[in-house]
Parts: sequence; C-alpha cells; structure tokens
Amino acid sequence: MTNQSTIDKLIEMRLTSMADAFRIQMDDATMKEVPFEDRFGMLVDVEYTNRKNNRLKRLIRQAEFEQPDASIAAIDYHSGRKLNKALISRLATCEYITEYRNIFITGATGSGKTYMACAFGMEACKHYYTVRYVRLPDLLLDLQAARDNGTFT
Repeated sequence: MTNQSTIDKLIEMRLTSMADAFRIQMDDATMKEVPFEDRFGMLVDVEYTNRKNNRLKRLIRQAEFEQPDASIAAIDYHSGRKLNKALISRLATCEYITEYRNIFITGATGSGKTYMACAFGMEACKHYYTVRYVRLPDLLLDLQAARDNGTFT
C-alpha cells in the first residue's frame, strides 16, 4: 500500500487530522528513526485532540453565548460586588450539573450577571456538557408560547 493510498483511506474514514499528521511524518526524515508504535501513538493523539477541540468549539457555538469570551479565570473579585470566590470555584467544577441543581444569578442591571452566566456556561462546555444560553425574559416568553400552543411539558 502506498503512502498516498493510506492518506486517501484516512480521509475517506474522516480521520483528516491523522492524515495530515501522517503527511508531516512522511516528510520529516527524523521520524524514520522513531519506532512504529510511537509514530502511530502520535497520529492517534493528533486525531483525538482535534476531535475533542472540534467538539468543544461546536458546543460553544451551539450555546449561543452573548459573551463567548467570558471566563471564570477573568472574573474581577475586587470590583465591590462581594463575589464569593470559593463558591464560584466550586461551581466552576460543574458538580451542580451532576447533582441536578441549577444556578440562579441575580443582581442589579449592569452588575455582570450575563458575564457570570456565560463564564459558567463556558466551564460546562469545557466539561463537554451541552449548554444553551437563554435570558430569563426570553425563557418566560418561550414558556408562555409553549403553554399557549399546548407543547409545554
């Protein structure tokens, strides 16, 4: 089997990252000294990592965050909002999801509720949970519409 037919078969099986990494290995003279098992492991690692990254990007895109750049690490605890850093750190582990609990974020307009919600949602995406960002007024309208047309469960 030729190298090109191997690459073609990898692409046909939708292992495109592995095919790209194989091409790079074939062009790198130093890789000829690396044992087959190690080279194969490298190819599998590249494909696995790429699939995980693509899954994360898809989850973030599907969540429709208002602020997709939000991050738990970037929360400002010194702004006078009296945020509980220990509680936020605990919530960032996403344990509340496995315990079937919810988070309600309340506060005055402009206090950073949207940012916090997006940051928690991003953490959930990083744990590969499916997330959907919805503002409460929009949720209430959707619930009322579902009640009105009989699709509310």
